[in-house]
Amino acid sequence: MPTAEPLHPAADLPAHDVARLADPRTTTPPGTLTVFSDIWCSFAHVALYRLHSTRERLGLTERVRIDHRAFPLEMFNDGPSPRRGTDSEVGGIARIEPDAGWQMWRSPDWKFPSTSLFALEAVQLAKEQGLEAAEALDLAVRQAFWAHSRPIGARSEIIALARETPGVRGDLIAEGLDDGRARRLVTLDFQCARRHRVRCSPHVFASDGSEWANPGVEEITGR
Repeated sequence: MPTAEPLHPAADLPAHDVARLADPRTTTPPGTLTVFSDIWCSFAHVALYRLHSTRERLGLTERVRIDHRAFPLEMFNDGPSPRRGTDSEVGGIARIEPDAGWQMWRSPDWKFPSTSLFALEAVQLAKEQGLEAAEALDLAVRQAFWAHSRPIGARSEIIALARETPGVRGDLIAEGLDDGRARRLVTLDFQCARRHRVRCSPHVFASDGSEWANPGVEEITGR
């Protein structure tokens, strides 16, 4: 679990940064679910698949949006997620939601992503085109990694995925990755998670203050 650490006083930060650091328990707007997660988190892959499929089944696709926030595991863990751990999670978790799309890593070992930061940044950049665009790109990147063994740690792969995703302008994603403005957003989300005890990837927040840390984990782990 992340631990709270002293951050700069709000008075020292621009207004938009202060808003980014606010507690998601009190700032998630109606009609929105705020989801902190990482792309290469298998538990998040399950949760996001279920959120998308349940929203569609209930006919709420146009009424409920997902606001993706970054929970960069490599920043919390001071290192990348190893392939061995990822493959073991596929073997244990895929049976819970097989339709989410899974496979053991099948591309060359040297293509296994050593970072998810480009992917997390791209999703934040897509939010400039609307939450719907960010949802679409987030889902596309998760599918690319978990179901198709695509090297999402590479800038070129993320841009290719953005260009392939309907409703997303890949040229704007490329521009944002190159000017670096999304790295600050991911860092602010990391700081927000530490400050407000966002517990894990995924952690879901609703506008009424409800929250679910790793929903379904009991079903996945048996605990």
